[in-house]
Amino acid sequence: MFVLTLTQRVADASRPDPAMDHELCRRLRDVPARAPFQPMAPGEVRGLTEDAHAAVAAAMIAVREDRYAVGIGVGDVFLTRVDHEDGRVAVTAEGPGMNHGHLAAQPGRDTERAAVRVSAVDATAAEQAQAVLKLVGRIVSERSEAEWRVVDLLVPGARGQQKTVAQQLGITPQAVSKAVVRSLWNEEWQARPAAATLLRLCE
Repeated sequence: MFVLTLTQRVADASRPDPAMDHELCRRLRDVPARAPFQPMAPGEVRGLTEDAHAAVAAAMIAVREDRYAVGIGVGDVFLTRVDHEDGRVAVTAEGPGMNHGHLAAQPGRDTERAAVRVSAVDATAAEQAQAVLKLVGRIVSERSEAEWRVVDLLVPGARGQQKTVAQQLGITPQAVSKAVVRSLWNEEWQARPAAATLLRLCE
């Protein structure tokens, strides 16, 4: 299991913005998750997934604009359903994966760009996964708004879409092509599977 803890990176850590957390959860709602992403405390969002590719996708969504630090704990997690008398249903999570999730979410990354930390029993595998995730995260976090306007309309793996995107934005296909090259969008999507493979090796 992959336990993702996403922590706000704000100037004043004592005053996190709840609206940012809810917006992040909205953007993460389509990511396959065993336990959906939701705010756990002001400035902190957590979710659990069994899919390494989903973990990478969630991490990249979080590091966009460099507003969140990402902690990924890897290991077994045991989920227990709890039915309350008032009809509410809760799920408790325990196990090594949760422990590594807490370790990965420790503070101390405020000065890093695209702050990503991975924790697992196999520390070497975790370091390797972390290194690749930080590289890919750096690509994502440094994109300009103009580049995001282009790449947000692209579908990974689809061919012949730049002309359509150009028409949607009212710009030339050449401008779209230049934005794709500058943003390293193709390189990001080529590297994501490698990051997912390294995460799986942490299990």
